[in-house]
Amino acid sequence: MVKTDVLVIGGGIAGTVAAWHLARAGAGVILAEAGELNAQASGTNAGSLHLQIPHPEFVGLGGGWARGFAPTLRLLQASLEMWSGIETELGQPLDVRRTGGIVVATTDAEMRAIAAKAAVEAAEGVETELLDRAALLAEAPYLTARAIGGGLCRAEGKANPLRATPAFAAAAVAAGATILTHAPVTGLQRDAAGFLARTPRGDIAAGRVVNAAGARAAAVAAMLGVRVELQGFPLQVTVTEPVAPLVPHLVYSAAGKLSLKQAPNGGLIIGGGWPARQRPEGGLVTDPASLTGNMATAAGVVPAVAGAQVVRSWTATVNGTADWRPVIGTAPGVPGFILALFPWMGFSAGPMTGRLAADLALDRPPAMDLRGISVLAG
Repeated sequence: MVKTDVLVIGGGIAGTVAAWHLARAGAGVILAEAGELNAQASGTNAGSLHLQIPHPEFVGLGGGWARGFAPTLRLLQASLEMWSGIETELGQPLDVRRTGGIVVATTDAEMRAIAAKAAVEAAEGVETELLDRAALLAEAPYLTARAIGGGLCRAEGKANPLRATPAFAAAAVAAGATILTHAPVTGLQRDAAGFLARTPRGDIAAGRVVNAAGARAAAVAAMLGVRVELQGFPLQVTVTEPVAPLVPHLVYSAAGKLSLKQAPNGGLIIGGGWPARQRPEGGLVTDPASLTGNMATAAGVVPAVAGAQVVRSWTATVNGTADWRPVIGTAPGVPGFILALFPWMGFSAGPMTGRLAADLALDRPPAMDLRGISVLAG
């Protein structure tokens, strides 16, 4: 059995960021990852850096939901500011570009919804510019001629999910953290000294535990009798062959689910929350219906997509909650057990989520007030 000050469960972006902050503060840290680092949602997402309220959910769940969710934008905004400086701090390129995100409207009703959403965002200090057709096409001439306007949030952007988590992990190890891969936590219990975790690579005794296990976080929490309203959702993403520089922005559609951006190598990365299929034995496979629907939506907004060949599609299990609010904080009734879960947009929020988890594990004031943001803070 090994002993440590803090055990971090989960080798995605939130877990590796937490381990990095803990280690450089002088705490003993062991990070236990069930498989390989960055093999789940943190490494298989589309790399979007979101700040706007998700448009399909705004339309589907309504203004009341949006106003309840809106304080979460403060956390996303702080996290995106961290993304802007992280390449310099880590000394590694992560392909971070904050060139703006655009929600594209092709009808008056869609434009009204964008305007209503922008008003909710503005109340939390997030600026979304409302563009008419001329201004939109001047900003983004690659968009469909059917566009009548849109909402532009200049703070949004993209980063490379294949590089981010490994960079944070390397920084954590350099600061003194120990990372164990292929070490799923199969049992977790409290004892007089704190917590005892069982893994195939040996038992780990820790004074505190950070649960950053993503889609598995609810199962980990249940080992301590803690109920977390979180589920895993199978989604898929597609990338095309490299094409000439075309799309500098993160692009959404007001008509349906879409996120579209261009990678540094020229490939168009297309997603937006389209479901993958789950095999009977539990594995994931891409859904042809989602692929065609996603590509049709993308081509309807950026016509040049229709001429690009698809190279591959892949799947990811993303953690989600019904209200989209993060679950960050100490679990009620279990001192020292810290939840670090940001649903749906966890890649965008990863730097701040990990920082907050480290703050809580170190008993220092958190980097930001979580009231109104986390379901654990009221």
